[in-house]
Amino acid sequence: MSYVEHLKELHGLPAFDFPDPEEKRELPGAGEVAWRLAVNPYGDSDETFEELWERFLGAVDPAGVRAIVVGPWGEVYDGDSGEVVDLLVQARDRLTGLRAVFIGDLEMEEAEISWIQQSDVTPVLDAYPLLAEFGIRGGSELRFPAVRHRHLRTLRFEAGGLPGHVVRGVAASELPALEHLDIWLGVEEYDGDATVADLAPLLAGGGFPALRHLGLRNSEIQDEIAAAVAGAPVVAQLTSLDLSLGVLTDEGVTALLDGQPLTHLTRLDLHHNYVTEPVAERVRAALEPSGVEVDLSEPGDTWEHDGVVHRYTAVAE
Repeated sequence: MSYVEHLKELHGLPAFDFPDPEEKRELPGAGEVAWRLAVNPYGDSDETFEELWERFLGAVDPAGVRAIVVGPWGEVYDGDSGEVVDLLVQARDRLTGLRAVFIGDLEMEEAEISWIQQSDVTPVLDAYPLLAEFGIRGGSELRFPAVRHRHLRTLRFEAGGLPGHVVRGVAASELPALEHLDIWLGVEEYDGDATVADLAPLLAGGGFPALRHLGLRNSEIQDEIAAAVAGAPVVAQLTSLDLSLGVLTDEGVTALLDGQPLTHLTRLDLHHNYVTEPVAERVRAALEPSGVEVDLSEPGDTWEHDGVVHRYTAVAE
């Protein structure tokens, strides 16, 4: 299963590919879709992302645009997303209805997730104080210093390796309306060097009073994270918890079961894991009678070499 695919929707709106210059087709209303803007550096057109951007703003009513999905802005392993961020910031007085942005919507065929060169993306939040949803794919060169934002409700990071300074920046941010936080931590080989200590301010609770969904996913230290979550005050305010896609074993799941009650959750997502069936049954027996939906599907792949069993996150390179 591929976990790195083009977005099908954003902010409740279906994704729509803004057409190439030579395409002649009727466009939907500005606020009816999430506009996907992408250039293909290997295609027939030599249009730059800036040219595409200006053509887009001239073809739709900018004030009506509600969601933008940014795909390739060129050769993403060679040029970072700084230009995309700058263009969004410069258009803030025109895109007055913008409520959702996702930067880095590339599939594996376009670029491996670790190849996507990001930048400091927080100027987008500063420029759009009413933004409700913000997502980033790719952790290379990504920066996210602590921010204040009153209206952001959903924040998502997809990475094969998310730098620890990004995690610390998120944890130190003031986001009083944030309800949904999803973080793919990744592996150290691809700069995913975040530790449980980096997550501590987030797990302590109080920083994000509206938080109801927490995803700490795709990590090679998933057992350590599960053990920290087991006693984390933030869990009491959640309705759903997602520890999927990582190297989660019986050790981490047992720590969860031995920790604070989880029966108040509506969903516990542990899919893509390395949990044995007896421990999986313990989880189901402990939580499903209370109405908690538990996902323990998709056992992870292992590889044994010289007597050592190697386990993998779902997304790395």
